[in-house]
Amino acid sequence: MENGSLEDWLHSSVGMNEPETMRNLNFIQRVNVAVDVAHALEYLHHRCETPIIHCDLKPSNILLDEEMVGHISDFGLAKILSGDELNYSANESSSLGLRGTIGYAPPEYGMGSELSTNGDVYSYGILLLEMLTGKRPTNERFKEGLSLHNFVKAALPNRVVEIIDPILLQESVRGGTVGDITLNENNLGNDKYLQCLNSIFKIGLTCSAESPSERMDMSDVVTKLCSIRDKLLRPTRLYRGIRTAYDAKPTGSKGWYG
Repeated sequence: MENGSLEDWLHSSVGMNEPETMRNLNFIQRVNVAVDVAHALEYLHHRCETPIIHCDLKPSNILLDEEMVGHISDFGLAKILSGDELNYSANESSSLGLRGTIGYAPPEYGMGSELSTNGDVYSYGILLLEMLTGKRPTNERFKEGLSLHNFVKAALPNRVVEIIDPILLQESVRGGTVGDITLNENNLGNDKYLQCLNSIFKIGLTCSAESPSERMDMSDVVTKLCSIRDKLLRPTRLYRGIRTAYDAKPTGSKGWYG
């Protein structure tokens, strides 16, 4: 697609002739993409004739179109659940090997558990944490018991500024009547943005819980994320050039996945 993958934007390798700012996503853009992907997974899990599990959700499989709408791609590992499989317990073992990508695949898959929509929710949670921290789950610092999940959990709620992507610390949110709102240590009084960051991090942590039963359903994720985005946009009227909760959605349900 026109704007490549989310991987390109989160972890871009800037060329000699390419301005660095061309590959930076601001906070609102990241929230928009997170909502797009949540809508897509909710559609796959709940609105298809039979549930579809993607099994390999990660930044390189999220493509961005010309309007920066996120689309899930690469269904090579996807699984369509039959009626019988819907009755399987998440604890039942499977003879299939590990599906997905290390860092994004849920821990139960590594122990032989059956594929489930909860597995996609885990991958989405990791994706959400990566989008806000700028750190891959396979980052070299995550070893000896430390994971991206634990890294974020240890920082909430009072040290959010220490873990968010450095690009967001330097990013100003402009538009509407707002002149310059910066997410940095010198502007912690801007509670609305810090509260929204905390709320999104909490969604990522719940989705990436080790136990499948503790994870959120994607329908709840969509509801909560849209509510957070509305909170970001409505009070400050940040509508100029930014998609809202209504026009961020494509007209047809197929628009969220590629």
